[in-house]
Amino acid sequence: MHPVLFEFGPIQIRFYGLMYVVAIFVGSFLIKREVRRKGIKLTDDDVMSFILWVVFGGILGARIYYVVFNWDYYAANLREIPAVWHGGLAIHGGLIGGIGAAYLSLKRRAIAFWKMADAVAPAIILGQAFGRFGNFMNGDAHGRPTTMPWGIVFPPESIAGREFPNTPLHPTMLYEMAINLSVFFFLWFMLRRGKYKNGFIFALYIMLYSFGRFIVENFRADSLMMGPLRAAQVVSLTVAVVALVAIVKGKLWERQKIRG
Repeated sequence: MHPVLFEFGPIQIRFYGLMYVVAIFVGSFLIKREVRRKGIKLTDDDVMSFILWVVFGGILGARIYYVVFNWDYYAANLREIPAVWHGGLAIHGGLIGGIGAAYLSLKRRAIAFWKMADAVAPAIILGQAFGRFGNFMNGDAHGRPTTMPWGIVFPPESIAGREFPNTPLHPTMLYEMAINLSVFFFLWFMLRRGKYKNGFIFALYIMLYSFGRFIVENFRADSLMMGPLRAAQVVSLTVAVVALVAIVKGKLWERQKIRG
């Protein structure tokens, strides 16, 4: 593993950034496909515009969230605030920013938010899986020391390697990548089983991802904290419960007959 894929003089192409580019390209393909399948009245250009707004909102939200929870460091290193290529994007902040950007974009085009949310949910969780592989290559979002045989010693130049030199760590990025891929395949399967009430697939994504993140967070060594509590666990449990309540209360799992 190595954070830098290759270099052109002073310019570095980092694996972390590459994974986000791959996620955007693959996600765009899947979203366009689902938009057409669901009959959502958006052209391919409209979809790309929507994706760019969501990506921008997601990155902005993810960075703000991370900086706020690490303000002591960033207050003393203001130049590091925009340096997202060094790592430091929090998924919950990304979801908040991305959802906000999606809502504003869809409202302007008079497109049903929850119908579109179902179309993009599989692409989001697949993108998160790519992102976690980027974290692995970057050596961040790492786990605690472990004696398990699958523990990984990260290179000394990585974030994990500097914090825990020559020490096997839980590869929490790979744990979460595996969970995200499993959720993606499950959502993709569910999308093809029939037409559910709008919002079901997205709520299912939020619930399953949040439960998985809650579990993985127990092994993380770099958790953002809310006092004595791990911020990701507090947020994950809260949104998972909200998503579950929405599914049960709205009976979102009920399938509707497709006409024609």
